[in-house]
Amino acid sequence: MIDDLPAGLRARHLAVEDHHRVLAVLDTWWGGLKGEAGATERALLLPRLYFQHFTTTSFVVERGSGEIAAFLVGFLSQTEPETAYVHFVGVDTALHGQGVGRALYRAFFALARSHGRRYVHCVTSPENSASRAFHIRLGFTASAVKPDYDGPGLDRVAFTIDLSAEPVAIP
Repeated sequence: MIDDLPAGLRARHLAVEDHHRVLAVLDTWWGGLKGEAGATERALLLPRLYFQHFTTTSFVVERGSGEIAAFLVGFLSQTEPETAYVHFVGVDTALHGQGVGRALYRAFFALARSHGRRYVHCVTSPENSASRAFHIRLGFTASAVKPDYDGPGLDRVAFTIDLSAEPVAIP
């Protein structure tokens, strides 16, 4: 499914059984970003419905032991026929810099293209500087901070990439 992962990792589509397993790693992987409010916000961003209704457009990466190493929750826009959306991505911090996130995005880009999608959008919090830098390295264009984008006090930076031009592949 995703053939450019580091040795010992395998990818598959997300399943409903992964919901609690993914929620269990969020706080550790985000290093407590924004404290308890951040933990609640992250959990609320990943309700079970994503694990039920977007399985064919989402991925999970596991170690040989079955432990979750990374995931990407994405979907094809129902209202914008040229658009796909990456809703949430996480990579175990022990695997940062090893190409796991890049491999997930490449797989999602290929899936989006195969469905005739030209654009991929996503957002992150302004405080998540690692995510912001990662998306820029992949070739996304970032917006300015959008105040209250997801509700009062939930500012976001929005990203867009045009898949008709090859995304930048940073080694």
